[in-house]
Amino acid sequence: MKALRALRTITTTLSPKPHKTPLNPTFLHHFYSAQPQEEDPSHNLNSSDSENGSDSVFDSTHYTIPGLGSETNAQAPQQPTWDEKYREKADGLIFGKDTQKRKLKILEEEEERRRRLLAKALLEAALEAADDEDEEEEEVVVKEEDQKSLSVGIIGAPNAGKSALTNYMVGTKVAAVSRKTNTTTHEVLGVMTKENTQICFFDTPGLMLDKSGYIHKDMKVRVESAWSSVNLYDVLIVIFDVDRHLTRPDQRVIKLIQHMGSQPHPKQKRILCINKVDLVKKKKDLLKAAKQFEDLPGFERYFMISGLKGYGVKDLTQYLMEQAVKRPWDEDPFTLSEEVMKNISLEVVRERLLDHVHQEIPYQIEHRLMDWKELRDGSLRIEQHLITHKLSQRKILVGKNGSKIGRIGIEANEELRSIFKREVHLILQVRLK
Repeated sequence: MKALRALRTITTTLSPKPHKTPLNPTFLHHFYSAQPQEEDPSHNLNSSDSENGSDSVFDSTHYTIPGLGSETNAQAPQQPTWDEKYREKADGLIFGKDTQKRKLKILEEEEERRRRLLAKALLEAALEAADDEDEEEEEVVVKEEDQKSLSVGIIGAPNAGKSALTNYMVGTKVAAVSRKTNTTTHEVLGVMTKENTQICFFDTPGLMLDKSGYIHKDMKVRVESAWSSVNLYDVLIVIFDVDRHLTRPDQRVIKLIQHMGSQPHPKQKRILCINKVDLVKKKKDLLKAAKQFEDLPGFERYFMISGLKGYGVKDLTQYLMEQAVKRPWDEDPFTLSEEVMKNISLEVVRERLLDHVHQEIPYQIEHRLMDWKELRDGSLRIEQHLITHKLSQRKILVGKNGSKIGRIGIEANEELRSIFKREVHLILQVRLK
């Protein structure tokens, strides 16, 4: 496995680093991003395109992104995408008069660096080959009568770390993780399979409570599904942000934990996970906070964890493995189902949206998966629409010359390629409702 990981990182390691230049990036933007394009007389814009504008659409096929060993892309002739006179002007500004010599020197230096890194990576892979034989696990087919399964619901206050814990335990990003609250808007299934045991995780929206301790009316539709599904799981994890409790205590969170503990279910085990312990600097503060909950009824076990860093997650995983019951698995352990992959694609884009667009705008945008298609070469074509209700919101989301939606699209496309281990053609379109 170590050798395989080393070889997988070769492409990333050898990717040329961007050449630094003292020029104003805004100035170069006029040459590379806003240059005039030749008009194709055979192409007629429809009313939808003209209304939304070309800047409001991100298409990953318009960007040169290194593939995952795709021979098809390497062999396909690429048409020049730059206007030659603008390219010459920009090259002159960057390299000076001796443009060709400077370019050749940079290419030679880069090639030498690539060769050294390649040799180093191959040497490390060869040295670790012996370790791979011991660590490599074969895909063993478990008979149905020997299979064990467990359904786990993760619930708690907004931004308590539910998504981060789910992603860490499953090992694949299945839910949006962002600094903003309430980033999960629907249940997302994550599956962890070890030996003969499979655990299915259901990450629910953060339970929004108003000052009186009731569900916030603005999030009522989203959160009602979380409450209605609470009793459907074999194990319910109630997660609690201890760092926030120590710095900005909220009685609504205490009421939520007490509410979950006071309504036990006869066929369900409930546990309390005190999360984000890595952010608490003083151990005595952590122990003091934990003591507040040790006498609460309804919880079978307590765990101190960091869902982001993984502290204490091993003990939690072992406990869940012990609770599994004999029944057939629900998911194929070696492949992601199409439904899970669709959810992942939505969550990854949503996470990037939350990182780049601020205030209340991300929560007011309708996010839809419009098209999902596996192409003949094995790549995925994913089209998603981001629908805004105000023209001002659309302008903010698109950004100047499509810069913001372009950045969101590029980052999301790269992450999806890494998760799915294949080429992804992501198309994001911003529309006004």
